[in-house]
Amino acid sequence: MTLPKNTKEVLSWFEKLSAVPRPSDHEEKMRDWLLSWAKEHSFTANEDKTGNIVIKVPGSKGFEKSPVIVLQGHMDMVCEKTPESKHDFSTDPIRFVYDGDWLKADRTTLGADNGIALALAMAFALDKNVSRPPLELLFTVAEETGLTGANNLEPGFIEGKILLNLDSEDEGVFTVGCAGGLTSTISIPINRQKPCGGCLPVMLKVGSLKGGHSGVDIKLGRGNAIKILTRALAKLDEKIGVKVSDLKGGSAHNVIPRSAEAVILMGESRWSEATKVVLELENTIKNEYAVNDSELFISIEKAPKDDGRQVLSDESTKLVINTLQALPHGVYTMSTAIEGLVETSNNVATVKISGDSLEIQTSQRSSLMSRIEEISSRIVSVAKLAGGTVKNSAGYPPWEANWKSSLLKTCKEIYKKRFGKDPVVEVIHAGLECGIIGAKYHGMDMISFGPTIKNPHSPDERVKVSDIEKIWDLMIEIFKAFK
Repeated sequence: MTLPKNTKEVLSWFEKLSAVPRPSDHEEKMRDWLLSWAKEHSFTANEDKTGNIVIKVPGSKGFEKSPVIVLQGHMDMVCEKTPESKHDFSTDPIRFVYDGDWLKADRTTLGADNGIALALAMAFALDKNVSRPPLELLFTVAEETGLTGANNLEPGFIEGKILLNLDSEDEGVFTVGCAGGLTSTISIPINRQKPCGGCLPVMLKVGSLKGGHSGVDIKLGRGNAIKILTRALAKLDEKIGVKVSDLKGGSAHNVIPRSAEAVILMGESRWSEATKVVLELENTIKNEYAVNDSELFISIEKAPKDDGRQVLSDESTKLVINTLQALPHGVYTMSTAIEGLVETSNNVATVKISGDSLEIQTSQRSSLMSRIEEISSRIVSVAKLAGGTVKNSAGYPPWEANWKSSLLKTCKEIYKKRFGKDPVVEVIHAGLECGIIGAKYHGMDMISFGPTIKNPHSPDERVKVSDIEKIWDLMIEIFKAFK
């Protein structure tokens, strides 16, 4: 398909930056590349002690004294891939695959969340045909692992009082508020022992779930591989008695787990019965998720024998199963103020056995801080009943909507005039950096928008190519409005 010049330019920069590794908390190569780019084009750039950078771009002729506009996005990306992919996110470039009007990656996350923001900002900075005010390109680190970069922004790092966050994922939608959240890490002591003589080691797996963003997609009712695996363990323990040897699942706090697995031991004579139990449960759960997660599977197969393998005691096996069963996952409450908005949710995100402890990570979100405290308290209670401890992250505040924002009014008028229809204005359940930035820089007028991105945080992530031109046209008109 023939692409408009501006779209081609944005995608060209997106492809170049996608060749630079940028996993969350390891953005060093991306940051160095961006600073080199700024130097090459004679832009002033500053880096703070956390690794955030701001690149200052002078206004075009006639706009030199216009108010500064901050274009904001984050450098890092969620690194997810399919089981058969050999991609190494620490070294390999993201390989693009075009599918009609959609751009995706070859069996990995694409990183349009939020690389497309960086590419848009870079293209605007270099296009000499664009009339624009002075820009500050604010690129933060570790957004996906806890909004670390935004949380550590210091006073004076940016000067602008108008901020366009380019981290939203539905074209035609202006986001003006978002959920806050925090992450909890649970540690529960477990007891190990030698396995019984003649016990059969078995691998139990759950996989091929859609997963997705733990904020954006939590309302879709997709399966959680950890919770499904726990159901399978509970059923096997009930029917035939098992001992857990190893357990792991999930990949990150903000990703709904797509796969999980456990090594268990059982009496060899119960193998046939175990396969029947798993098959029946798989049919039951596939029926439950026939619409939302139809490709999921539960498999059981014999595992290699290992004389050095230990198992959890009967008591610890039941403790692990019961704890994971008790932890809440999914939508907790819906908003009573905004129809259709998830107010509060929890994602049982990761689990693993590490030494003599069970480690679980959960991610709580809400548009009300009191609700975050409530559901987090429930998680602490479950952990304490299991004899464990909980460490909570610093968290981040909700971004409360300013319905009287002059920036919102301007953007709505521009969108209606340019595209002939009203934009949707919404508050979302995901976390955006705007809430933190607004709390640090008082008086900041902010809005978030971007091209349509489907299935972020999963290998099915894709961006709608034709939307890039719409965002380009919208931003040009916004720039003109602030001459």
